[in-house]
Amino acid sequence: MLSFAHPLWFAALPVVALWGAAAWRRGAAGVAPSEIYRHPGLAHALASSSPLPRRRWLTALNALAFAMMVLALAQPRQPGPWIQPPPIGRDLMLVIDTSETMSTDDFRLHGRPVDRITMLKAVMDRFIAKRAGDRMGLIAFGSEAATLAPPTQDRGYLVAQLDRLQVGFLGPNTALGDALGLALKQVRQRRLHPALILVSDGGDSNAGQITPAEAVAVARRLGVAIYTVQVGSDLFAQGRAPAFQAVRQPNLADIARLTGGNFYFVRTTADVDAAISAIGRLEKTISPPPRQREVREWYWLPLLMAALCLSLTRFAILRGAAA
Repeated sequence: MLSFAHPLWFAALPVVALWGAAAWRRGAAGVAPSEIYRHPGLAHALASSSPLPRRRWLTALNALAFAMMVLALAQPRQPGPWIQPPPIGRDLMLVIDTSETMSTDDFRLHGRPVDRITMLKAVMDRFIAKRAGDRMGLIAFGSEAATLAPPTQDRGYLVAQLDRLQVGFLGPNTALGDALGLALKQVRQRRLHPALILVSDGGDSNAGQITPAEAVAVARRLGVAIYTVQVGSDLFAQGRAPAFQAVRQPNLADIARLTGGNFYFVRTTADVDAAISAIGRLEKTISPPPRQREVREWYWLPLLMAALCLSLTRFAILRGAAA
């Protein structure tokens, strides 16, 4: 359905009609062209070569051109399909364990055995691509925790930082509490509550300044859900001397339960895919209803017709002058 952005311009059409009628009557009364065209060099030529029908024809073209200009100024337009606004997302932080046990090649990807960190990169790449509207960040931890990407909507940068993950580049141990504390420090409350996705092999936290219990307490106070994904198990935990802990620290299942998240234990790449997809379904984005429609502008068509009419009148005048 055609509509007009500025219909008040149609008020100028009666003026164009009055001008056209007046010009038509002047031509019908036999007014000499020299009284209409003031150029002294064209008066004689037009008097001898511009009969009355031609003058009327030029008047009609000029009137049509002005009418088309008015139509263009009214800006005819046609509404198209509704424009879907971008989804409203949340802050999501990926917290990835890079301790030495993540080098275990107990997963398969595309039919060949791969280590845990390589498998995670492939799965997280697909997850990041699906989360339009979210601000996502990446934190890696071993003996220390480091922010590789603060919360951002730049998917390319986030994937590039994810690809940089290497086993052991932050040390062989597990500073789980520091990683969670660093992640909680960077998320912000928006319309949708933030969430953390923690991926580890489930080894005890044996490094860092913040305990997992302290980090969980902060997450509960902020209302941040922590989803935990345990990939396999810590194969070296049996031979490692446990760190002294005055208070039992929560494991991955406890962290998820206490913060309102879910715990997933995965053994295959398909399990990891299913766990990450389930987290994505639980932490949905909001798709607001469309409020604007796509608009196709048609002002150029009457403007083109006006230019064509004016060009024809000028061409006829110059041709008559040359005759």
